[in-house]
Amino acid sequence: MIQLRNSLVRLLEFVLVVIVLMMTFSVLWGVFTRFVLGDPAAWTEEAAKYLLIWLSMLGTAVASARREHLGVDYFVNLLHPDAGRLMAVVVELVVAVFAAAAMIYGGWVLVSETLASGQVTPAMGIKMGHIYLAVPICGAFLVLFSLERVAELLSGEESVPEPPPEASAEADAI
Repeated sequence: MIQLRNSLVRLLEFVLVVIVLMMTFSVLWGVFTRFVLGDPAAWTEEAAKYLLIWLSMLGTAVASARREHLGVDYFVNLLHPDAGRLMAVVVELVVAVFAAAAMIYGGWVLVSETLASGQVTPAMGIKMGHIYLAVPICGAFLVLFSLERVAELLSGEESVPEPPPEASAEADAI
């Protein structure tokens, strides 16, 4: 399971690098056409904006897989390690449920309705549903990575960080 996660993360990182390169080219081309050629390209700002959406969504999935999202560790560190493990499982399950309901289901409804409406971007003529597809794809990765972490936590493969020494006395009191 860890090999699958690592392979998916490497693939996502490669895609993110390509997106950043495409955004960089788009912005530089926009600046060049505006200030050097005097005739700004119409598509560059739009391309950068929609690439940023994909970058944000896929970057969220990578951060989740690496356990780099923000969290309130102070209170968890006050708990006994077994309670901290339980809290980590609950948090991951909440993330998985939210990602499944809001991002996968809600995102799919958004994509479907937008594609059915025929809405396209003004400058490039790309279907907006294809832009919004980033939401359910990110949700699927979040569900996968969260459930994988739950399995690791329950099997004991992943340990919950030990509380710092000053928190141990407070945890014993709780």
